[in-house]
Amino acid sequence: MAKVIQEREKCVGCGACAAICPKYWEMSGDGKSRLKGSNVVEGKHVLVLEDVECNKDAANACPVKCIMVEE
Repeated sequence: MAKVIQEREKCVGCGACAAICPKYWEMSGDGKSRLKGSNVVEGKHVLVLEDVECNKDAANACPVKCIMVEE
């Protein structure tokens, strides 16, 4: 299992993650990205997946590095 973690408060709303990986990311009304289906754990948005799929590309594209992937 893998984890995708977002520190949403650091998000600057560039939209790169949503463009690269729309299956898991979307832009919300406040202008920041949202990790679809995630749960908030200790202030971070966390999604557990079988396969990280395009989330590694989303993490690499994030200019403020608020997305992390743990395999």
